[in-house]
Amino acid sequence: MYRRWGKRALDIALGIIALIPALLVISVCALMVWHEDRRPPFYVSRRVGRGGGNFGMIKLRTMKPGSPDIRNSDGTTFSSADDPRMTRIGKTLRERSLDELPQLYNVLLGQMSLVGPRPDLPDQQLTHTPEQLRKNEVRPGITGYSQAYFRLAADMQQKLANDVYYIDHLSLGLDVQILIKTVDTVLRAKDVYTPGDQHGAK
Repeated sequence: MYRRWGKRALDIALGIIALIPALLVISVCALMVWHEDRRPPFYVSRRVGRGGGNFGMIKLRTMKPGSPDIRNSDGTTFSSADDPRMTRIGKTLRERSLDELPQLYNVLLGQMSLVGPRPDLPDQQLTHTPEQLRKNEVRPGITGYSQAYFRLAADMQQKLANDVYYIDHLSLGLDVQILIKTVDTVLRAKDVYTPGDQHGAK
């Protein structure tokens, strides 16, 4: 019952409640991003959603315009405290996950959920196994099991295993647990950057 309609009802209810304070934070952050380099503060990233279709995920920009896409050897996005691609304000936004707040709009549109597997870039799914592609059975989330407990410390295979675990154990209790753990992890700025390197990056 929760999987079929309760989860979506929770997304709408909490999304609406969070919208007003989130809009204030997003507006302030967007102004700071724009002030640093006078470039658009938001960008849209093509991601894979439920059922395998693509959608535009909205984020606050944390990198300098025109920055190349760099990946770790396992396909995860490269992230480092001294990444020269990152803007000054972008570093703070990432450490507190404030760059993800605009995705509340994706949640209200029904493209994402508050909790679920983080959405892949389309090319990342080309190497997934059928079991790993089960992550597309549910809406992707602003946060998820891996993000709450490992943030960026887990490698790609660990994240995909956690996604499948989440789907197999999806419940109201697990979603609430993940949301609470996410707040704790973000406030402590734990595992903000990936432990990998740029070898094999593209």
